[in-house]
Amino acid sequence: MANLKELFIEELQDLLHAETQLVGALPKMAEAAHDQRLKEAFTKHLDQTQHQVERLKKVFELVGEKAQPKPCKAMVGLVEEGQETIEEGREKDPISADLALITAAQKIEHYEISGYGTVRLLARQLGQVEAATLLSHTLGEEESADFLLTSVAKPLLQQASLDEMGAEVNLETTPASAEPRRKKASSR
Repeated sequence: MANLKELFIEELQDLLHAETQLVGALPKMAEAAHDQRLKEAFTKHLDQTQHQVERLKKVFELVGEKAQPKPCKAMVGLVEEGQETIEEGREKDPISADLALITAAQKIEHYEISGYGTVRLLARQLGQVEAATLLSHTLGEEESADFLLTSVAKPLLQQASLDEMGAEVNLETTPASAEPRRKKASSR
């Protein structure tokens, strides 16, 4: 059990660092978002993430350990990727930029979901029932955030499809494309 507890603490430290990084990244993502629902999703998750940091500190307290973060290289990379997405989004149309932000955010959520799923199971195995309950609550928030991002993406994808269809219709009705059709019709 000593090895399991050590793994449990290391994973908690990793998540603490990850969540702390996310507290700094979410305001930038909210600011970069064009769609109001996406801005609100990022703002809501920022509030949740701040509470998740406090919840993690409570878990450390429950297991008698100091809440000391361990550098989370995965989240460093995901946050950097999110920053690149923000910068590249400045050159894109608003819908494409927002869809790219959602993709970056969902990568983060999936990382967190896997991390919290593991530490919750470890807490249960170690008999840390209260810690497992707190971690389950956070896991549920991460899953809800992922679901919300998907629900925001769907109408954006629909709009992007409509915009593309409209662009195709416009291309088909331009004078340049109408000319070849007349020739075909007259050759019959």
